[in-house]
Amino acid sequence: MGTETKAGGQGDNPADATQGADPRRWKALWVTLVAGFMSLLDVTIVAVALPSMQRALHASAPAIQWVVSGYALAFALVLVTAGRVGDAIGRRRVFLLALTAFVVCSAAAGAAPTIDLLVAARLAQGLAAGCLAPQNSALIQQMFRGAERGRAFGLFGATVGVSSAVGPVVGGLILMLADGPQGWRWIFYVNVPVGALALVLGLRLLPKVAPGRRERLDLPGVALLGCGVLALMLPLVLAEAGGVRRLWWLFLVGAALLAAFARWERRVAARGGQPLLDPELVTATRGYAAGAAIAALYFVGFSGVWLVFALYFQNGEGFSPLRSGLAVTPFALGSALAALVAGRLVERLGRLLTVCGLAAVAVGLGGAVLSLRLAPADLAVWLAAPALFVGGLGSGCVISPNVTMTLRDVPVRMAGAAGGALQTGQRLGGAVGTAALPGLFYLVLSADAHDYRSAVAVAVGCGIAPVLGALALAVHDWLRDRRARREACPPEVSHSPVHASQG
Repeated sequence: MGTETKAGGQGDNPADATQGADPRRWKALWVTLVAGFMSLLDVTIVAVALPSMQRALHASAPAIQWVVSGYALAFALVLVTAGRVGDAIGRRRVFLLALTAFVVCSAAAGAAPTIDLLVAARLAQGLAAGCLAPQNSALIQQMFRGAERGRAFGLFGATVGVSSAVGPVVGGLILMLADGPQGWRWIFYVNVPVGALALVLGLRLLPKVAPGRRERLDLPGVALLGCGVLALMLPLVLAEAGGVRRLWWLFLVGAALLAAFARWERRVAARGGQPLLDPELVTATRGYAAGAAIAALYFVGFSGVWLVFALYFQNGEGFSPLRSGLAVTPFALGSALAALVAGRLVERLGRLLTVCGLAAVAVGLGGAVLSLRLAPADLAVWLAAPALFVGGLGSGCVISPNVTMTLRDVPVRMAGAAGGALQTGQRLGGAVGTAALPGLFYLVLSADAHDYRSAVAVAVGCGIAPVLGALALAVHDWLRDRRARREACPPEVSHSPVHASQG
């Protein structure tokens, strides 16, 4: 395609949606999805290998926890800044550089001889993943228009949902195939050939865009946002070591820094400068604020319940890591299937699709909780499987449609920063969920004589609460859109069959 300024919005004429578009855009999309899948998979795949790593490297429990939490922290820190840099100097360039760094750091993590070097490699790998992630959604904005963009975001949403859900399964399979005390290294080594192939294909297929006017990076904004996110996330990623209890005051510091960041960005925009995150994304871009809030709330429950299920199945039922992952596979399957279809339905149903999806997630997780709590132990997992599948179908109708509706009216020039901010909210929500829900699980265990069935019921039940909060926001946004459409249409038009079918 031509330059980024020619890329249209979601409201472009469908007849012109593919006119002038890069003919290799679908092949290029698969390259970005593979790279995105790897970076998101590495958030959860490592968890099942932590005991093996701890034994092989003679590491302490707090040190080994940094293999997971350090990656998540570094990932979240750079999302918005990396998205803004991609907007300024080219998404293709940042994508390829970040992918190269991710592959190198994966190899370094696999070869690490000590826990200190492993943690350092994971921190660097997280930074590379955080630079990679916002380029995925921005490249979709850049390469696709009209209805094609919805289908592309459907695939992107499936990638996000499946990568988060199948991490324990993939990790268990790798540990089963790479047996022995050093088998955990293949958790990282597997990224090297896949990432190298994606890099070669990316060099050939990703669209080259003429660089625009060079802009100065908003360094004060970078510092305020980075320090604010760090202050909010650090107590959460150190939750198992008592981080929330010892570092609770950092939540206040983080909130103050983010408030200062918002004020600074308004000043930069008022002076005609280039803010790191344009305030108009929140105040003047239809659907962005509501979509970002829905995503953050949803990921509180979505991210936390998988750790709770893993703790329950492995510690309470004595499942192996692989069998524990397979027990929640119905959710991943449902999510993948629904996300592929949802990308085609989002233009027809709009926010109603997200409403239905969130309701299905709440019902599915609730059904799974009831099965695990009340059914006989030998039948509970089998009875929970259909409920998890329903929840997965709902999740597939949440993540990708919400991404589409949140980003569809974002100007392409801000696509990277907007996608980075959206994913930062998801990472923050995920950090809250992964700290709070397992903590609640252990709290119930200690208070209720190690009753694992009660613990999983309470923890996952509390994980449903933020999903219901996201549902309330989605219903509000859906009703507001309906009112806006009615007010925009003359009475005689609003009752026509065509418009009535869209309500």
